[in-house]
Amino acid sequence: MTETRDTGLNETTETVANTSNGYAMLMVCLVLFVVALLCLFNLKSGGILFVIGLAVSAFLLLFVSAGFYLLNPNQAAAIQLFGEYRGSDRNTGLRWVLPWLTRKRISVRVHNVTSSTVKVNDLRGNPIEIATNVVWRVTDTAKALFDVEDYHEFVDIQIESAVRVIGARYPYDDLEHKEVTLRGDAEEVSEELEKQLQERVAQAGVIIDECRLTHLAYAPEIAQAMLRRQQAEAVVAARTRLVDGAVGMVEMALEKLNEKDVVDLDDERRAAMVSNLMVVLCGERDTQPVVNTGSLYQ
Repeated sequence: MTETRDTGLNETTETVANTSNGYAMLMVCLVLFVVALLCLFNLKSGGILFVIGLAVSAFLLLFVSAGFYLLNPNQAAAIQLFGEYRGSDRNTGLRWVLPWLTRKRISVRVHNVTSSTVKVNDLRGNPIEIATNVVWRVTDTAKALFDVEDYHEFVDIQIESAVRVIGARYPYDDLEHKEVTLRGDAEEVSEELEKQLQERVAQAGVIIDECRLTHLAYAPEIAQAMLRRQQAEAVVAARTRLVDGAVGMVEMALEKLNEKDVVDLDDERRAAMVSNLMVVLCGERDTQPVVNTGSLYQ
């Protein structure tokens, strides 16, 4: 039976706050201001109603004015009542809410972050340098503000952590193309990095739009050695492919000669022909033809 660990975290989820259009409340302020001026101009008449009216209208004017706030495009405000989350407002423009409700603004714009270069050992233990570019944005304002201490710092730390995990999961390179590698399969590795990072930042109400590797190289202390090894492996791979092709061509030549009865080759002549063809096909320099005017046995 699997036990679930209680982290003690009260997770929050974004809801819609009960707010009002600020322009409508602005008209209310103008009406209250006019009423206050009328009461002020009529105070000399001595009417107690004008005194009460001035006091009430002034109080209401201050009360309504304290509830205004402004939201720019792609900006939201989390509404709280004495520390209790009461919803988020994503409506842009002039907004109004009861003055005793506090407003905490948060940007829901797209963020573009290029991580610092991280040194990590790849799957084969080789030290490499790797960095990534991440495009992310806040989708749940409540989680971003109240479930993590600082969502910007949280995302930055998770990016570095995910880069380290992915960098250690794959080898840097594989000349035989039998494994998924960091250098040869950048698209697949980036997708895996994006998936890994999304799982990590989900609790902060953040979504990853794009993730791409921006820097990938061997660490300086082994860069020259790995370059020589790559060159040696490339030479061996090229030679192997060349020999395989040459053997196939020699086999095809011998089969064609036998099929058409062009020449009757005994074992010694066959061996000599194979040797000559292999030299011609595998040699790095241009071959020079030699005309044999005698016999193979002379």
